Amino acid sequence: MEDSEKVKALKALAAAAKAREKTARLKPLASVRVSPGGYLAVASILTFVSVLLLRSENDLWALCALVAAWLIAPALAFTDRIVFDGEALTRRGVVPALWTSITGNRQRLAVTDIERVDTNAVRTLRRGGSVRYRYRTQIAGRGLSLVFASGGKSYRQMVRQLFPLIPEAKIDSRTRDLRDYMCEPQTFLHGIKNLGLASPAVLDNAITDVKRRITGRLQVPESQSANDLERARHLRELANQLRIWGRLSESREAFRRALIVLSRDPWLIYEFGRLLRSQASAGSDARLLGRARAALRLSSLRGKDDASLQALIGESQIECGDVYRAERTLRLALTLDAQNLRARLELADLALRNGKLAHVIHHFRDAALVAPDKALKLYARREADYYARLNDDEDYLSAELRRIDWLQNANRVRQVAARITNASILVALVGPYLHASIGEVGWSLASCSLLAWIGAYSAGKVLADRRKPREAE
Repeated sequence: MEDSEKVKALKALAAAAKAREKTARLKPLASVRVSPGGYLAVASILTFVSVLLLRSENDLWALCALVAAWLIAPALAFTDRIVFDGEALTRRGVVPALWTSITGNRQRLAVTDIERVDTNAVRTLRRGGSVRYRYRTQIAGRGLSLVFASGGKSYRQMVRQLFPLIPEAKIDSRTRDLRDYMCEPQTFLHGIKNLGLASPAVLDNAITDVKRRITGRLQVPESQSANDLERARHLRELANQLRIWGRLSESREAFRRALIVLSRDPWLIYEFGRLLRSQASAGSDARLLGRARAALRLSSLRGKDDASLQALIGESQIECGDVYRAERTLRLALTLDAQNLRARLELADLALRNGKLAHVIHHFRDAALVAPDKALKLYARREADYYARLNDDEDYLSAELRRIDWLQNANRVRQVAARITNASILVALVGPYLHASIGEVGWSLASCSLLAWIGAYSAGKVLADRRKPREAE
């Protein structure tokens, strides 16, 4: 009897091992390259070093540094990728493999262990009513942070495969927009053609009409046909897709037409407010920013019974700088739904901005109680414990303030050193045409400033992590 039980146990272990191997060999669903900023920095430094070696007549070493800068570094950057297999994100490539062999820590983050997903948008080009956005997404959890940026089909594939699996409480508003409205260019081009939107040059004066329709000064038909409502829904989806892609003028026109039919839809007004905020940011227009705030306030009034919408409006109001109303909106969201985790996290962030540590601790502890999964509970408890230690331990608070001050100084030194390095290289290249000593001074100054940049960058990496509190004696 005992032998048969042992055999069954061994079979169960074998089946479990096979299941783990099968899981490890899951087919990748999406793969995106890691942001190449670090590799570009290394390539730039090696190129500068090769020039210095060439000046000192070390031709062989100069050639080796140049090959490493322009052949090896780009190859390493190309192979360094974040792969999603449906269950976890894994960083793969030559450099991650070397890191794993040295430290024994594999850079792998399961979807269930993700704590936060934040996406930032950077404007890279503006032309007419369109803006070219580059999105940078940071996924954090279990002490690991994975960063990747948009720039091709692979990013859109990652968005479609990964973002729908992440709970709503873990993502910010921009990540939510990408999840819901990111599409291929052919999709919205087809929608523009079918719905008959005008070109961006014709749409510059439409914003006044939109404002009047939102404030209710234009008469809205009392009833709409099913075809009108369906068309309005298509216009809303198209407007958000165009907003994500930076086609702001066309997005504004699509919102205008949708608002004619759905003028009282709070979600549509909220999304239109986010468009106005994007336009205000792209054009540095304070008037448009005021209209964005007004649209968000109107959306909050129209959707006063929707806790999820109120939390999103509060987050957008923070982005617009309307902090006072944002706090009121977030508290309304908690009144409607005490389990709304996103509202509690945003309130904690607002309290931290105001220096109210006791409120920060309170909000994070409440968030830990209502968190829907283990990863969020751990995150909220960790943040609550950290700020509680800051509030209770003056020595630890002083040490953290010094660390943050040093980190800010290191960032400033890095920025100044980068500017000096670029200017010095220009002087070193142009100086010899004026006088030989000017070129020498330029190379010396560039070398010193580059060393300062490397030191400041390394110090920033070390100081970025929070200090561990000392144990009581």
